[in-house]
Amino acid sequence: QVQLVESGGGLVQAGGSLRLSCAASVRTFSRYAMAWFRQAPGKEREFVAAISWSGGSTRYADSVKGRFTISRDNAKNTAYLQMNSLNPEDTAVYYCAARNVGVSTDDKYEYDYWGQGTQVTVSS
Repeated sequence: QVQLVESGGGLVQAGGSLRLSCAASVRTFSRYAMAWFRQAPGKEREFVAAISWSGGSTRYADSVKGRFTISRDNAKNTAYLQMNSLNPEDTAVYYCAARNVGVSTDDKYEYDYWGQGTQVTVSS
């Protein structure tokens, strides 16, 4: 069983930045692909970014490309999402997810474990 705990969410003005963290309680963290998804009120959960087990491969939703950066530190069992140039459309609950396969995907149904989410609110 893998437990994921997100942190770093909050309220920020448009144009600002936030860094989300996802701490995983598992000894074999480096075996898992990691991803971030988000869900705004009344909308489906959507893919944001994903990273392979080694960090050597990343993928992003078009809406965040060039503004968000996903990374991981396998020694700390933690994944990160650096979010820059935030705008009100980025407001959502952000979820961390882990896939029991080292290759990442943007399909939420392929992820095995989920965190509880952290709220990100961007004011205009």
